[in-house]
Amino acid sequence: MPSPDIAPSVSLAAPPAAEVHACWSCGGPTPAASPFCATCGAVQPPGSADHFRRLGMPAGFEVDRAQLERRYFDLQRRLHPDRFATRTAREKALSQAQAVSLNEAFETLADPLGRAVYLLHLAGIDVLSEGCNQIADPIILMEAMELREALVDAQSAGQVELFIANVAADVEECIGDLAVAFRKNDTDEAAKLTTRLRYLRKLIDESRARRSRLADES
Repeated sequence: MPSPDIAPSVSLAAPPAAEVHACWSCGGPTPAASPFCATCGAVQPPGSADHFRRLGMPAGFEVDRAQLERRYFDLQRRLHPDRFATRTAREKALSQAQAVSLNEAFETLADPLGRAVYLLHLAGIDVLSEGCNQIADPIILMEAMELREALVDAQSAGQVELFIANVAADVEECIGDLAVAFRKNDTDEAAKLTTRLRYLRKLIDESRARRSRLADES
């Protein structure tokens, strides 16, 4: 199965038509997702562009990580505070607002879980912070019970380390399944898998804490 961080993106829906607004500085037409005016180069307000358009990426779960990072670091460099040291107070404020929006977009899209949650949000499905809207799924509940029992049974740091490795493999499998679900536009399945991924990642964090405690006790 292709890695979701290098395969071509697949959109859940047709991308919206590019919005254009007037630059606050020169009045020239500027794409809403662009941080700078195409005419005079003035920094623009962040607006309401989604994370994908903000970074110039196709909307989909499968992203080209190298391209994502190139886009992010290029825009980050152009928005660096040193470039606005002698600009007006308005331009400084706008550049800071753009940088905040850019960082949020990158952090979301760079993380498979954040990307899945965000795509579902764009599709009108909000997976709650603890996945409460899907936790009643019997398969997820059964797996959760079995994994927690296995973690309790792990009585040494080495046993917990092996448990973590097994759950990490489940995480990678879940990410691959998410790629398939989004590719098929199966948002119901994607929502269930997103809840599973969130739970598995949380379980790894808890397992690492248990490993540390057991190591300290030995």
